[in-house]
Amino acid sequence: MKTLRHLAILLALCLPVAAAAQGATDFPSKPIRIVVPFPAGGATDAAARLVATQMSEKWGQPVVVDNRAGAGGNVGSDLVAKSAPDGYTLVMGVTGSHAINTSLYSRMPYDPVADFVPISQVAVVPNVLVVHPSVPAKNLDELVALAKREPGRLNYASLGNGTAAHLGMEMLKSAAGIDVTHVPYKGSAPAVTDLLAGQVHMMVDGLPSALPHIKAGKLRAIALTSLHRAPSVPDLPTIAERYPGFYADAWSGLFAPKGTPQPVVDKLSAEVQRILKLPEVREKLAALGAEPVGSTQAEFAAHVKREIDKWAKVVKSSGAKVD
Repeated sequence: MKTLRHLAILLALCLPVAAAAQGATDFPSKPIRIVVPFPAGGATDAAARLVATQMSEKWGQPVVVDNRAGAGGNVGSDLVAKSAPDGYTLVMGVTGSHAINTSLYSRMPYDPVADFVPISQVAVVPNVLVVHPSVPAKNLDELVALAKREPGRLNYASLGNGTAAHLGMEMLKSAAGIDVTHVPYKGSAPAVTDLLAGQVHMMVDGLPSALPHIKAGKLRAIALTSLHRAPSVPDLPTIAERYPGFYADAWSGLFAPKGTPQPVVDKLSAEVQRILKLPEVREKLAALGAEPVGSTQAEFAAHVKREIDKWAKVVKSSGAKVD
């Protein structure tokens, strides 16, 4: 009798493990949804669609991209945070939604760490500091010297308060000890339009969107916000070469809701890492100006923590806040 009781207890303990293992074996058995918390057409959306296509081909299940824009990525991310933790609803989180916003917004509907499980970092899109050709500075040292000679006279455009373009410049202000004035816009298009017209002096913009203007001589590239130089502009230095550790690029990665079974997360992570090693995927991302990553879960979790800590300091020092 005692042996039977012990056997029953042992079976009860093993059932959840067996169920989880079986769940991972069967996964996916229905369509997967990848929520992109921004409108269709951007680099994040394109990267999500590349991953979705490859997943669908490998697993024989539809993998659909669902664009849910709003509140700097908070709307779509919150939807996923509150979804069933079964691996069938994921979010392509970005620098804003999973690092900056938690310090920027006075009321966050989710916690980027407590409410999600990191799967894998997908890509990084380098940002570049550009100036209008009328600005008499050809490199970072000259620009910093100019700003120090005339504090407050130079200004910079951004895509809006609290965006990476805004806070990246605030990081530079702090690192270089300069005073330049922030001019926020509602999105990239009007900011770039005024920069091209010489209405503002400089801005941090995504390298893919800025590169055509740089090549046409309409803007002058000063430095990248990456840790390393970009293959598309190998002669362009990084800000980190002058101010070590400076890093303000835009990144994206897949997250699942907290509580998603670990075997399912493992399977998703392995698949994303496989996809990002494929030459055709890497070529397509490169054409978008993005660099593939394909990190492990642990690497991605560590990256998110570093980014949250870093941006919290920048947000605090800049005084940026969104209600």
